Amino acid sequence: MPLTLPGLARAEEESSSEAVARQQAAVRAGLATARRWGLERLPAQAPQRPVVRPELKPAQGVKLAPGRPPVVYRVPTDEKIVFLTVDDGAEKDPEFSRMAAELGVPFSAFVADYLAREDYGYFRRLAAQGDMVNNHTINHRDMRLLGYEQQRDEICRQQDQLERQIGVRPRLFRPPYGEYTDDTLRAAASCGIEAVPLWNEEAFPDRMEYRYDDQRLHPGDIILTHFRGTSLWNGTMTDLLRKVVNEVGAQGFTFARLDDYL
Repeated sequence: MPLTLPGLARAEEESSSEAVARQQAAVRAGLATARRWGLERLPAQAPQRPVVRPELKPAQGVKLAPGRPPVVYRVPTDEKIVFLTVDDGAEKDPEFSRMAAELGVPFSAFVADYLAREDYGYFRRLAAQGDMVNNHTINHRDMRLLGYEQQRDEICRQQDQLERQIGVRPRLFRPPYGEYTDDTLRAAASCGIEAVPLWNEEAFPDRMEYRYDDQRLHPGDIILTHFRGTSLWNGTMTDLLRKVVNEVGAQGFTFARLDDYL
């Protein structure tokens, strides 16, 4: 039997009330999640991935050379987004990965085999929750001290290892210590690397270190931190993530996933 006009009005009112109730319940759940991790509120939601990755041109924050993958300190964008990256792989803290997933904080890992190989399962789980696992060489050696063939071995062997362990051959490579030569870029290109992201900020559990004079975040900045624990830090990886989330939010930024932009 079709609804009368009063019946339609009541149905629309009930539907609207249900929508409001669902929204309120979602807000309460989000607040509970934030407080469980020691935050006042959830970080702003990450934007949808761009349909087309930003074009990289020679500019501050981007270095280009023919036949070489671009070296990127800052992704070209006007959006107030930043990119969290986590290096090495020594500390495999399940609370960190759970916290990032529950808060909706995307990040990209750059993993060195000698630190990760005891438990690649941890990094497979990161990949399963949407956090890309990228190349940081086999042995974490300073590329400046190696010849071309040694560098190529460090990079290409880790490409093969990550493809075996994670199921995806990385497109991104970060040289240990952020140090590289032209041979590094040439070797990386031969291994299928498409971009070399570096960074403008480094995060710790108790502070952020900036390369800019204004000591502020800028659109497209890449933030470096590490898989480390209390043996090397005055805090845990969850302390670290709390610090970064608070710092990024206080400056009006949100997180995006680096692999979606490079």
